Amino acid sequence: MDEPDTAAILPEDLLSSSSTDDPPAEAPGATCSVPPPPRTCRVPVSVEPVLFLSMFSLALQAPLSTQYLWDRISEDLGYNGSKRAECSNGSVEPDPLQKEVETLTAHWNLYINLGGFSVGLLVVPLLGSWSDVGGRRPVLILPNFGLALQAVVYLVVMYLKLPVVYFLVGRLLSGLSGDFNAILAGCFSYVADVSDNKSRTFRVAVLEACLGVSGMLASIIGGQWRRAQGYINPFWLVLATNLASALYAYLFVRESVHPDPSARLFTSRHHKAVWQLYSTGRVSAEAGRPLHRSKLWLYTLCFFLVVTVHFGSRELYVLYELSSPLCWGSALIGWGSAAQNLAYLSSLLGLKVMQRCLQDSWIALVGLASNMTGLVVFSVANTTQLMFTGYGLCFLFMASTPVLRSKLSKLVDPSEQGALFASVACVESLCYLVGSSIFNSLYPASLHFMKGFPFLFAAFILFIPAGIIGALQCLDQRREHRDSSLS
Repeated sequence: MDEPDTAAILPEDLLSSSSTDDPPAEAPGATCSVPPPPRTCRVPVSVEPVLFLSMFSLALQAPLSTQYLWDRISEDLGYNGSKRAECSNGSVEPDPLQKEVETLTAHWNLYINLGGFSVGLLVVPLLGSWSDVGGRRPVLILPNFGLALQAVVYLVVMYLKLPVVYFLVGRLLSGLSGDFNAILAGCFSYVADVSDNKSRTFRVAVLEACLGVSGMLASIIGGQWRRAQGYINPFWLVLATNLASALYAYLFVRESVHPDPSARLFTSRHHKAVWQLYSTGRVSAEAGRPLHRSKLWLYTLCFFLVVTVHFGSRELYVLYELSSPLCWGSALIGWGSAAQNLAYLSSLLGLKVMQRCLQDSWIALVGLASNMTGLVVFSVANTTQLMFTGYGLCFLFMASTPVLRSKLSKLVDPSEQGALFASVACVESLCYLVGSSIFNSLYPASLHFMKGFPFLFAAFILFIPAGIIGALQCLDQRREHRDSSLS
């Protein structure tokens, strides 16, 4: 994204100007409860390793935990996992026991995600808002320890062959510490603190690239490693990666704000600020038009639907690939996850190229079209070649969410940017919760008439944000044309 869009998303960095100019004199009797932040620390690498390592551990454990649930449930039900006859002959009816394994695995995925993200939905806004006065480093360290504790619980379950319900305990512990969403918010906030307007675009792009590259590497490594040595050794790497990320943040990441010892974490003002933003909050001068509040709600709805589809459909890829007619092994599942994560990089590159000739709204529509076509192909994929064709068609599916974040940021006053992105964090956590609930429930319910129906359903959902974005862009262009004609 270009510099104006980035400046609209991230708060204006006043530290760079204050580091070269003399600070203004305080008015007599003025008091300040929070000390000013420290000078900008210009370092080439700061929180990028934190985000890279955290994303690596997350992408490594997510498909492996689903495969472990499949294997444990298959073992408990007496299903030997021999699906080769069904895979080689499409006319063979699927084993009823396999359907039961698929259903129970999808349900346990649902329960685990419901527990973890319902807790994180309350914790992430508190940690993100508190970091403005309490410091960024605790928000980078604490969630990594929570993810490490979750890995410890998973390892204990695997070593002792405990019931899979204990996976839910580890998920709850991770959610109480803020989970990966808190790390993501802390890293982007830190980069906003330590960069100026000229370098911020590049620093944000590097962080986005860390998500795709680390996820791609973890997916490839995880699939090959699980096939060679099972589940336990990869999860030891998950634990070590989270601890290394927390240790790096503690030793090498310098604090970007002056911590205020009196800053309260558990307060209702964070949620009140979000409510005021969408009900009675001010708007920026650029967005001060009759429909500004409606546009804020509409773009938030678009963001909710798009991210819900992203999270919900991602939950089903491993299940869809494990069962007939695809019957993928761990290696192919790893390559599929790598292809999906590669779309983060291709979407960013495509967005940068398209901005030379297209407005942001049309870029978002191109991204949605890429996502919809890929989902339609997934819904009918019965061969490995067709499945990877779907992954290829989704190469721009992440181009729509940055545009929506930028448009939301331009609709509010600069003093409300913190409340806006706290609400976006809440919406994003809610998206995972809703997407996991809907798609993990829809998948077993649709097995008897169309196995890929959830992907087709997701493609139809994306028509709603596409219509809203297109209609709002047409209204804006018509208004601009009318204003130019009058002038």
